[in-house]
This record gives sequence, structure tokens and C-alpha cells, in this order.
Amino acid sequence: MHAITVSDYGAGPAVTELPRPRPKPGQVLIAVQAAGLNPMDMEIANGGWKDRMPATFPMVLGVDLAGIVEEDGPGVAGLEPGDLVFGQLLIAPLGSAGTYAEYVAVSADAPLAHVPAGLDPVTAATLPTAGGTAMAIAESLAPLAGKTALIVGASGGVGSFLTQLAAQAGAHVDAGAPAAEAGRMKRYGAAETIDRAATPLPDAVARAHPDGIDVLVDLASDGRQFAVLARHVRRGGTAITTRYVADREMLARAGVTGVNFQLPMTVSLLDRLAAAVVARTITPPPITRISLDEVPALVSRQGHAEGKTVITM
Repeated sequence: MHAITVSDYGAGPAVTELPRPRPKPGQVLIAVQAAGLNPMDMEIANGGWKDRMPATFPMVLGVDLAGIVEEDGPGVAGLEPGDLVFGQLLIAPLGSAGTYAEYVAVSADAPLAHVPAGLDPVTAATLPTAGGTAMAIAESLAPLAGKTALIVGASGGVGSFLTQLAAQAGAHVDAGAPAAEAGRMKRYGAAETIDRAATPLPDAVARAHPDGIDVLVDLASDGRQFAVLARHVRRGGTAITTRYVADREMLARAGVTGVNFQLPMTVSLLDRLAAAVVARTITPPPITRISLDEVPALVSRQGHAEGKTVITM
């Protein structure tokens, strides 16, 4: 089978021919139809997670997928050949169940949910990490009604979902996003869009909210940038980063709850995400479809992607 792998931490990703996996006892073999790309994937490939989880090489990249169960190993219950499933396979050792591949064998106990009627596999592949992170953050911040929230990186995958969920929960959302995305942010319910390329975010926040904001959710900044923005969170507020750069002790001294957010993925969360999309309560961000052969050049680029990119097999 074809897969996207790296030979070691920091190595360039490449299209690789690997043996098709066979399901072991308790595992299912999934024919991948779509795999969602996340910034986390290249962070893992570059060694950013080596102190958190062991890895195997060649490391197959990717954690999000939608696909069809093709074969059950002995002792599997709950999933059958022909089932269309989606989920997040952030499983140790990293690379052992990578989703940038035509097939993956994984434990049937992994967070995999059935794709409901009305949800196509490509859209389903956008949901696990991005949608799951957004929904879990929004739920952790409840109640949001009447609060002012700044979302940095609002036009990316997580930000697109979170902007909608926070606005629906009654928050006044300032979306940190390029000016070209302002129309989409408004449709999501954002009150304002701030383009950090045109106006420094701290200056814009200070002008718009001189008394501070209640919530900062930063999906894009490094440690220095996050610390500067967190100074605008008023006492009793919350500053969340998905890049693990929050100095929680320093924030606590300022009366702010600092969170280095880690997604607690569950099947229940996947089911609720899928149901919300089918019911059109939330709208997936724009999706760019690419082939496996296009992945190495794309993921080697620097920068923050708008919307979601999905590999289709």
C-alpha cells in the first residue's frame, strides 16, 4: 500500500510503499477513504511529541480518518466489515496507526464512531481533531453567554468550529483571522474579525476591550505571543492554548486560569460532532481535497492553513 512516512524525526515526508497491514486479534483493518490533515501531524513528525509518546519508524503520518472496515481480527465485537467509521487514531507508538495511508490496522477499542446517514466520508474526516477540540473547549468554558472571547487562528480547522460554538453559546467573539476570511467569520457568528497582519492583536484587543476580555483561546501563537495576549484577560478569566505554551503559574498569579489544552477523545464526542453537522447546527470549514502524492510538498510548507485539508484515496 502507499503511505506518507518519515524515516526519523525531522526527516522530509515521502510517499512510501509499505506492506498492507493485517489485523491482529482485537483489531480491525480499515480501508481509508479520507484522512484529515492537522498541524499536529507535522509537529509529531518533527519530534514535538517525543517526550509524550513513543514512536515507530518509518512513521506513517496522520491521526484523523474516515473509512470502511474491511476485515475483523479475532475477538472483535461492535465493528463489522462494511461499516463506515471515522475517528482519531492518536495511538502509541506514534506512526503505528497513521492515517495518511490506504489501509490502517487498529484496535477495535480505538475512538472510532459510525458515520451516520447524511455525512460523507470527506466531511467526517475533518471532524475528529479539529471539531473535537473545538467542542471540548467550548464545553469546558461553559457558560459563555455574555462573555467576551478572542479566538486566535479562528479561520483554521479548530477555530472555524469553535467560533461557531462559542457564538451559539452567547459569547461576543472576536475572531483573529485574515481580512479575506471576515465574511466567513461573520457567518459563523463572530462579532468582529481582527487581521493580525494589518493590526497587532494586542493593540486591537486593548482598543476594543480596554477593561479586558474573559476568554482567550489561542490556536496559533508561540509562547511569547500567547503571554502578551494573555495579559488582556481579566482576573477570573481563562487563557487556553493548544500549543502547550501557557505558563500556568504565572497566569495564576494574575488571577487567570491557564490551560494547555489536550483533547480527551471519546466515541461520545465523535457521535455528538457528527450529529451536529448532520443537523446543520455547525458547518464544516471549507475543505481542500488533495491526493497522497500531493502531501509531501504541501505539509513541508510553513504557515497557517485556512479551513481544512483532506487526503482522498
